[in-house]
Amino acid sequence: MSETTRRPVQGVTSSTTKWSIGGLFLEALAQRDFDQMADCFKPEATMRALLPYGPVDFQGAANIVDAFRLWFGSAQGFEVRDGTVGDVGDRLHVSWRLRLNPPPTGEQGWHVIEQQAYLRAGERIDVLDLLCSGFMPDGQR
Repeated sequence: MSETTRRPVQGVTSSTTKWSIGGLFLEALAQRDFDQMADCFKPEATMRALLPYGPVDFQGAANIVDAFRLWFGSAQGFEVRDGTVGDVGDRLHVSWRLRLNPPPTGEQGWHVIEQQAYLRAGERIDVLDLLCSGFMPDGQR
């Protein structure tokens, strides 16, 4: 993915604005640029995440970004396998599949993870609902 700079969006529809922030979020994740990711959220944003061990709520942009940093920041090997941005009704849908080594679980070897996110957003994200596959061992060599 290419390097992106956040710019004010003028003269576009609300759908285009949502897609823009979805793309910026996905780009920040792909680059593991957590400062840029923080800029995608309103300071009071919330995230509800359904993780393999159960539901978790995160309050505030800093806590949300810290979760992504914990999950993906320390991997020495990191590959984006897929990423999409689209609409589902009035919500923005962003999904990604990543391959990383090592995962934050303490296991060894390459693992894959897929996450689906549904966002309420304008120029910035204020609600993110996340569904996570968990870190699955990757049989690919």
